[in-house]
Amino acid sequence: MDRLLVKGPTKLEGTVEISCSKNAYLPILAGVLLTMEPVVLVDLPKLRDVKTMNKLLAELGVVITYEGNKTTYDSSNITSCEATYELVKTMRASILVLGPLLARFQKATVSLPGGCAIGARPVDIHLRNFERMGVEIELDSGNVVAKTAGLEGHELNLSFASVGATENLMLGAVLAKGTTIIKNAAREPEIIDLANFLTTLGAKVSGEGTNEITIDGVEKLHGGEYRAIGDRIEAATYVIAGLITKSEIEVTNFIPEHLGAVFSILEGMGAKIERGENGVRVFPSTLTGATIDTAPYPGFPTDVQAQMMTLLGVVSSSSVLTEHIFENRFMHVPELNRMGAKIALNGSVAMLEGKCSYKAAPVMCTDLRASAALVLAALVAEGETEIRRIYHLDRGYEHLEKKLSALGANIKRSRE
Repeated sequence: MDRLLVKGPTKLEGTVEISCSKNAYLPILAGVLLTMEPVVLVDLPKLRDVKTMNKLLAELGVVITYEGNKTTYDSSNITSCEATYELVKTMRASILVLGPLLARFQKATVSLPGGCAIGARPVDIHLRNFERMGVEIELDSGNVVAKTAGLEGHELNLSFASVGATENLMLGAVLAKGTTIIKNAAREPEIIDLANFLTTLGAKVSGEGTNEITIDGVEKLHGGEYRAIGDRIEAATYVIAGLITKSEIEVTNFIPEHLGAVFSILEGMGAKIERGENGVRVFPSTLTGATIDTAPYPGFPTDVQAQMMTLLGVVSSSSVLTEHIFENRFMHVPELNRMGAKIALNGSVAMLEGKCSYKAAPVMCTDLRASAALVLAALVAEGETEIRRIYHLDRGYEHLEKKLSALGANIKRSRE
């Protein structure tokens, strides 16, 4: 099993290019099932979740070919409509094949999903709204068994602005008969990117980026080529890396407005960030504490909460961070406290003293973003930090040790 060894404290310098967004590409990958014509995706990040989704698509009968930075998907001869537990258990996004399979083949069997252990994250919102679109659903031995005589457009009111449910319903609705209106839809940039991808293939989608998305069903989609947006969560992680090490670095290949809430908080703390069209430059800054509440987009993203908590540990005053999205997303706190943080938890509220000095210690990753938080702490910790179970990290950060090494970090991967 791989581990990371990080020697700190360190200064960073240079430019880091952000990879295309994993969270944008996962629903797009499910979307290749909607057409019989080839779909070409550009600059797919080399990540465990992408590999898992590709393996799932291959099991369904999709032919995948690679040439340079382009990956071509041929879904003209699908041989199965079943997503098995062996693959689905490792990645929650696998549930996103439900919508495309129902739309094109009127049937699907999808195992109930797994992924990071950061909360229940039930798929009830997906299933309840597919039933409104004319789908019969049974739960059988941990599988969602779904069939329909044909998806029907419907007005859908989501009980929560779920990103996954919004994506799944969009993927199903593009081939449904009539018009589907998704109310209380998620507004994340990845939703907009999915709409842009589907439009590239001939779908009729409007309202993406607002809380009401309208999809007029079409008979079929054609092929096309698409490149996803830059990964805003990866970008936020490197911005925080620059700030926590008091370094000047440039972070490129993402849209800064996608991190509006993060930059607003950071700048309120005293961060010096120069925004451009395709990235930002971060400067050494003296930071104070903050009060932060995670919220659905355009609020402060839960996926940046762990990384921000690491930064709040070293600022000049105390902070309060409240997690409103997932009930079990503080698993990194004991590990940060082992390294010298002073964090007290009260339910969904974390209280941080600030002014801590991180010290190297053997620590263990518990989920994707917690892993990034530990790497950030290790960059400024005295001594060599050993970070175990980094397979979590490999789900969402492409070439992290290479990118940090290029910035001057003393970081290497080795076998335990």
